[in-house]
Amino acid sequence: MQTYWPEFATLALIHFLAVIAPGPDFAVTIRQSVRLGRQAGIATAIGIGAGISVHVIYTLMGVGALLHSTPWLMSVAEVLGGAYLLYIGWGFLRQASTPMEVSLAESDNGKPATVSVRQSLTLGFMTNATNPKATLFFLAVFTTVVSASTPLTTQMLYGVWMCLVNAGWFIVVSLIFTNPRVRQRFLRMGTWFERVTGVLLLGFSLRLLIHAGQRILL
Repeated sequence: MQTYWPEFATLALIHFLAVIAPGPDFAVTIRQSVRLGRQAGIATAIGIGAGISVHVIYTLMGVGALLHSTPWLMSVAEVLGGAYLLYIGWGFLRQASTPMEVSLAESDNGKPATVSVRQSLTLGFMTNATNPKATLFFLAVFTTVVSASTPLTTQMLYGVWMCLVNAGWFIVVSLIFTNPRVRQRFLRMGTWFERVTGVLLLGFSLRLLIHAGQRILL
């Protein structure tokens, strides 16, 4: 009986190292956790985990191979991802004018507005689902490490595992940054924290758009 543990272990290790590398998901989780509180941060993390399912589905359907063999489609994906990060980053910069003390008062009672949790869930999902970094991972790693002979059900289980790991890691990140002492330190930064987060996302966006432009011109 064939065992898939070596294949799974290799994929799981590479995936975890990719997940913990700072990127848009990390920046968004920290921002939501500090500004809106623990429930919003955890909702963002769950959304990020759910977003991985998008990449798993199109990879198992063979769309990943199509993206890999069609450079202009990959460029379109990068432009869309960059545009979304640009939108989110600009939104964070605009919200920097709102005193963070207001968010703290609203979330410290343990009952953040339902809309904040729902929006955080959506934000996490969209940030990951449109993240070309995740797309590149599945194109470069998943399709390479996972054998074509691996049963579809086993590949689906790999995907479920990656969704859970993504959500779990960013839940831990949220718990760390909503620790009262840690959160207070960031809140003391006031609007600068919001601005730095916004600028980071704009930087990620610009890098994606430049890379997409270079791919189109070559």
